[in-house]
Amino acid sequence: MILALILAALTLTNTIRVWHIFVLSALLGVVNAFDMPTRQAFVVELVDKEDLMNAIALNSSIFNGARILGPAVAGALISGIGEGWCFFANGISYIAVIVGLLLMKLEIKQERSAGQSPISNVIEGLQFVRRTRPIRALLLMMGLVSAFGMSYSVLMPIVADKILHMGAHGMGILMGATGVGALIGSLTLAAKTGTRGLSKMVAYASAGFSTFLILFSISRNFYLSALILVPVGFSFMVQMACTNTLIQIMAPDNLRGRVLSTHVWMFMGMAPFGSFLAGSIAAHLGAPTTILMGAVLCLGGAGIYAARLPSLRLATGNLLRKQAEEPESH
Repeated sequence: MILALILAALTLTNTIRVWHIFVLSALLGVVNAFDMPTRQAFVVELVDKEDLMNAIALNSSIFNGARILGPAVAGALISGIGEGWCFFANGISYIAVIVGLLLMKLEIKQERSAGQSPISNVIEGLQFVRRTRPIRALLLMMGLVSAFGMSYSVLMPIVADKILHMGAHGMGILMGATGVGALIGSLTLAAKTGTRGLSKMVAYASAGFSTFLILFSISRNFYLSALILVPVGFSFMVQMACTNTLIQIMAPDNLRGRVLSTHVWMFMGMAPFGSFLAGSIAAHLGAPTTILMGAVLCLGGAGIYAARLPSLRLATGNLLRKQAEEPESH
């Protein structure tokens, strides 16, 4: 909220500079580094594990619904009241979130034993991820898609303008199509009961995302490209939500925040490096070829994940049974 209001103040006073945006963006990244893992680890305290898939999917549907409606509302507001007041409205909106958080009354969890340094706590979380094959495989798959698959969104302006010749208007439609697919995916998962078959859904979604992205890279028809992006958004949303749910139910309570931090690192942290690499390659080979190369890499990763799925599902079952027995042993 503070960062949004600073941006509003700088814009409204006409003192905004490019370096201000860099600094505010960097600070927002720091905020998200704390907020996102905490928010995700917090979900399991709000709902039962049986409802975790639905809660994550409903949250995603709200996010993607806002992603579709937000730009349209912002466009109308910017033309009427200007960017500065839009930033101000964004800052004020956080008050509702803060009030909602303060109204939550939750059971106080027993803190872990003192004496461990923050560094040793981080190492403990990373060691758990490294030795837990199902979680490690899910995170590697997510990191691969985030780094080499999602970079297509960075190249979207080039595709919309230079390849499909539709400019900014076409760019908005293409991104909207992705959002529609993601919204359909999240609503589909919100209606799902239980967590059976999520590992298989990750494999199918990863392969579907890669396949449709390959088709998008070779399409030269604008409307066909927009249509293809709907299953691209759908597949990515299914993979992300299923991965999140599986990690949530497999991670023990005392490690969940640290494991989810690694998930956020692979999901959000890999994307900037992939975008930088994609931009460098696109400058020499072109945007469509760059998107195609990334999609082929993701498809290969999905194939490896699917081939190892039987053993990963067995390891997942053993891990969940072990966690279910732990409360009884205490």
